[in-house]
Amino acid sequence: MASSQISRGTLSLLLLLLSAAFAAGPAFADGDDVVALTESTFEKEVGQDRDALVEFYAPWCGHCKKLAPEYERLGSTFKKAKSVLIAKVDCDEHKSVCGKYGVSGYPTIQWFPKGSLEPKKYEGQRTAEALAEFVNSEGGTNIKLTTIPSSVVVLTPETFESIVLDESKYVLVEFYAPWCGHCKSLAPTYEKLASVFKLDEGVVIANLDADKHKDLAEKYGVTGFPTLKFFPKGNKIGEDYDGGRDLGDFVKFINEKCGTSRDTKGQLTSEAGRVASLDAMAKEFLGAASDKKKEVLSNMEEEVSKLSGAAAKHGKVYVTIAKKVLEKGSDYTKKETERLQRMLEKSISPSKADEFIIKKNVLSTFSS
Repeated sequence: MASSQISRGTLSLLLLLLSAAFAAGPAFADGDDVVALTESTFEKEVGQDRDALVEFYAPWCGHCKKLAPEYERLGSTFKKAKSVLIAKVDCDEHKSVCGKYGVSGYPTIQWFPKGSLEPKKYEGQRTAEALAEFVNSEGGTNIKLTTIPSSVVVLTPETFESIVLDESKYVLVEFYAPWCGHCKSLAPTYEKLASVFKLDEGVVIANLDADKHKDLAEKYGVTGFPTLKFFPKGNKIGEDYDGGRDLGDFVKFINEKCGTSRDTKGQLTSEAGRVASLDAMAKEFLGAASDKKKEVLSNMEEEVSKLSGAAAKHGKVYVTIAKKVLEKGSDYTKKETERLQRMLEKSISPSKADEFIIKKNVLSTFSS
């Protein structure tokens, strides 16, 4: 009996240690290649067996927003470097950590040598190039700076008409000037917005250097920077965007105007792929007697034939599922939903994930 108790106790201890090991792993912020540190993880990651560069920032800080794309590029460059950690701390959320290391302004960037919690303040330029040179010098590495591909479409007078005035596209355009501080602050958010909708073929997030292409900017009434104008499918005159400039504000605007269903991480929401008229038919199909289901399916196919664009594409999913239910029985929806969830938990491409999420959403309308 004692041996059995020791065995269970040992097993419990091992499970606890394993759990702690996983919890201590670095946490990358959503969409970032920079490790987001907290009060509980700071000293587990910094001052250990590798050098660390840490940015102490505040979410509302303009200089921090300007630094963000540069620091993200640095993080992407050194993400696979085992000897160097590129990290950041939100000082609004983790005040005690920032206070401990003497942070009094934002952003503050500090270098922590391997095995030390005594930092050296970075005093150089806040560019990816300068930061990479500093990290290579201090860390004894020789890693070349990577280029992060942009999802923002860069417009010119030659491409403006073919892209912005395309009647099949919804287009948001930022008219900016390279020297404009507000434009620089907006840049990382605008880049993330473009990344959120990069898989939506009917949505274009673009910008135009209005300082370089003054005539085109004047044509659209641009008098200040940044100016944001939305060009929907049915109105290529353009309309001013006067909403908020947080990522959530932009995503909500695009979803409402373009009929998309994305969250701020670029994931499809539970409404993606749903068609209201077909939702009602799915419920009717579910409740119909066996001899009436084919009739409801026929009505559903007729309804889908009237749809166009994305709705028509999603309508075919409804029809396919209804046919599968007729063929395999009512258990099909549950089993298929479970299968799709297992697939989504694996490493798959974003486009494949979209396909599975849409099918899962439609499957939910066939469930009681």
